[in-house]
Amino acid sequence: MIEKIIAGLLKNSLQKQMLVITGFLCISLLSSAQHVELNRPDHDNLPYYFGLSFAYNNSTLHPSKDPQFLANDSVLRVEPGSSGGISLGLLATLRLTNRFQFRANPQLIVGASKFFTYYLKYPTVDEPAVVTKTLPTTIVSFPFQFKFNSDRINNFRVYMMSGLKFDVDLASNSAARNAQDLIKLKKYDLGYEGGFGFNFFLPFVTVSPEIKVSNGFSNIHSRDPNLKFSSVLDKLQSRMFVFSILLEE
Repeated sequence: MIEKIIAGLLKNSLQKQMLVITGFLCISLLSSAQHVELNRPDHDNLPYYFGLSFAYNNSTLHPSKDPQFLANDSVLRVEPGSSGGISLGLLATLRLTNRFQFRANPQLIVGASKFFTYYLKYPTVDEPAVVTKTLPTTIVSFPFQFKFNSDRINNFRVYMMSGLKFDVDLASNSAARNAQDLIKLKKYDLGYEGGFGFNFFLPFVTVSPEIKVSNGFSNIHSRDPNLKFSSVLDKLQSRMFVFSILLEE
């Protein structure tokens, strides 16, 4: 009986502490809100607005081995590698509701080369045992996203986004890519992406750091069974990690 009474007192005490802490936090937020001047308070009521995006990305290709790989007597192992690139894009946002927005972000991605490291079982006389093949890449990307916004706290807000993207590889027909010893990649790729970001409302611009992951649906490998570096691979699907800084009016 005594144990139940003590447990009840402790429970009530804990509840009171939680209420006090919650009340203190609410009072602190209200107090701080009274002293913070809202920048562009009517910004969320705009039907649409525009901006720019600057991003760093790290991209790679996710391989699926062809059944011929086990029977191949020249390549022991294949390892995909990742490389960094930068992008510059335009941004257009359309207001759907108080929380949902639709966003388009066409951009040019440069420097995001893909490469594979091959470990050869029987290298030729003029060939090393470990060979790296680099695929130069320049991509025009067309992402279309839905953005879900949290409540705005003073001049700060968190959001989540997801959507689809359509990529065009401008280097797919380049002379370097068409060399005899390089893997061929298809020109077009379709994928999905998702991530989150933070809106910081400044007096004249909104600055939004954003992190997202982008994965391709389609197989972009144009397989050549007569090329030893291509014949051992079946599917190649794009993978990309992106950190962006968005500037919106």
